[in-house]
Amino acid sequence: MYYLFNYLKTEFNLSGTGIFQYITFRVSMSVILSLVISMLLGKRIVRFLERKQIGETIRDLGLEGEQAKKGTPTMGGLIILAAILIPTLLFTRVLNIYIILMIICTVWLGLIGFLDDYIKVFRKNKAGLAGKFKIMGQVGLGLIVGCTLYFSPEVVVQRELVGSEKLPAYETMVNSGNATNATSDIEGIQHRFVNVKTPITTIPFVKSHEFNYARLISWMGDHAKRYTWLLYIAVVIFIITAVSNGANITDGLDGLATGVSAVIGVCLGIFAYVSGNIKFAEYLNIMHIPNLGEVTIFIGAFVGACIGFLWYNAYPAQVFMGDTGSLALGGIIASLAIIVRKELLIPIFCGVFLIESLSVMMQVSYFKYTKRKYGEGRRIFRMSPLHHHYQKLGYHESKIAVRFWIVAIICSVFAIATLKMR
Repeated sequence: MYYLFNYLKTEFNLSGTGIFQYITFRVSMSVILSLVISMLLGKRIVRFLERKQIGETIRDLGLEGEQAKKGTPTMGGLIILAAILIPTLLFTRVLNIYIILMIICTVWLGLIGFLDDYIKVFRKNKAGLAGKFKIMGQVGLGLIVGCTLYFSPEVVVQRELVGSEKLPAYETMVNSGNATNATSDIEGIQHRFVNVKTPITTIPFVKSHEFNYARLISWMGDHAKRYTWLLYIAVVIFIITAVSNGANITDGLDGLATGVSAVIGVCLGIFAYVSGNIKFAEYLNIMHIPNLGEVTIFIGAFVGACIGFLWYNAYPAQVFMGDTGSLALGGIIASLAIIVRKELLIPIFCGVFLIESLSVMMQVSYFKYTKRKYGEGRRIFRMSPLHHHYQKLGYHESKIAVRFWIVAIICSVFAIATLKMR
C-alpha cells in the first residue's frame, strides 16, 4: 500500500495519496486491521479447531478449574501470527531492514511453536518438541538477528555534529567507512549529522545514556574491536532465548501472556517512535536511529493482534495460543528490544516474564539443593511458575491475570520514564 500510494502521488499527484507517507496514519491502520483480522479470522479458526478436535491436553496439577479446560482448542497462535503479518505486509515499507528482520522473527519462531504444538496434539506426545531443538531454533534466530544488526550497512545510529572542533573526528570516521554525511533542517536551523556504525545500546539511569559492547572486552586491547561481533551476537542469542522462554512460561492462565505482551508492545512502540523521529530524539537527548519509525507499524499490528486475541482468550478461554503464539510473542519482544537499543531495559519492562522465569529456576534449584542436603525436596512456592502459586493460595485466575497486567503496566511506565531519569 505504501509503494502503491507513493507511486500514485509521484506519477499522478492524486489528492489524498500522500497520507500514506505519515507513519502515524499507517500505525493506526495497522492496529485497526490487526484487530479486525484477529476477531473475524479468529472466529473461523476457533471453529475449525473445534471441528478438528484440536484441543489442549491438560496435565493434572490439582488446580481449580483445570479439568474444565480439557479439549479447549489450541494452536490459536495462528490467529496472532496472521494478525501481525498481514497488516505488516500491507502498510510498511517491507524493504526496510528492520521490517524484514521482524517478519523473519515472527515466521521463524511461529514455525517452531507450531511444530511443538503439532507434536503434542497430533502425535499425542505431551512433551512436544524436544527442548534442545527449541533452543537450536532460538539460537538460529539469534544468529540471524545478531549478524544482521552488527554487519548490515543499513543499521546505523545518527549523531549530530556540534561545533567545528568535532569535524576532524567526523572526517576520520567518514574516511574509514564507519560513518556517512547527512544534513537536516530542524526549526529553521541547519544541522549536520553523521551515521555511525557502532554496537551501542542504552543504559538506564546513566547521564551519558549509552554503552558500547566493545568496552566489555577492552582488556583485549587492539583485538577488542575485532572480536566485538562475537560478544554482541552471543548477547543477542541469550536475550532472544531468555525472553521467548519467559513468555512461554508465562502463558499458563487465560489472557495472561497475551495481555502482558500487549502492554510491553505499547512500551516498545513508544521507544521505537521517539528513537526513529529526529525531533523527539533531539528533545529527549537519546540516540536517533534512522528508518526505525517503520517498526512502529509492525508494533501496532503486534499490539492489535494481542488485544484482538484476548477477545477469545480472556477467561474463560475459547482458545489457547499454544507455543505457536507464546514463543513468537517472546521472540518478537526480544528482537524489538534489541533493534531499538533498549535491551538493558528488558528486566524492567519484561518484569513479569523475568519474575515468572526466576520463580521456576528458584523452585527447581531449591528443590534439588534441599533434596541433596536433607534427603527430601522442599519448595519455595506452592507451585511454579508464580501464577500457579497464587492459584494454590485460592486466587481466581482472572484476578491473577489482571493484576499481572497491572504490574506489567507499572513496569512499562517506569521503563519509559528512564528516558528522562538519568
